[in-house]
Amino acid sequence: MFDISFYSANGEPSNSVRITAATYEWLAKLDFAKIGGESIDTEIYIDEENVILPLVELNRDIRQQFKKFFSESIVSESDAVLTKLGDYPSKEQYQEETYRLRKLLELLKCVENENYHYLQRI
Repeated sequence: MFDISFYSANGEPSNSVRITAATYEWLAKLDFAKIGGESIDTEIYIDEENVILPLVELNRDIRQQFKKFFSESIVSESDAVLTKLGDYPSKEQYQEETYRLRKLLELLKCVENENYHYLQRI
């Protein structure tokens, strides 16, 4: 499992989206890792202490790139999911086939949250 974590600049609670290795590889093939360039070691305040983490700053431009990336991925994945599921999927099939879509939506919501100023791709 991999975590994509979101942090504020002022020590507010962070949020991590846990994804499978296969989903992370799929994101990497879609150029997820290229948005925002390389992570930069950045000092932030977390859990009552200063820590240095490799982070991507979510400035306006980079945030827009991530929003566009996740929105386009959601549209593409929605089409693929609807095609695979057909009319009467089982609960298990539904959960399995919608996993990536649910994670993309979770990531989009985090990117849209202006309280998060940094993203960590690990």
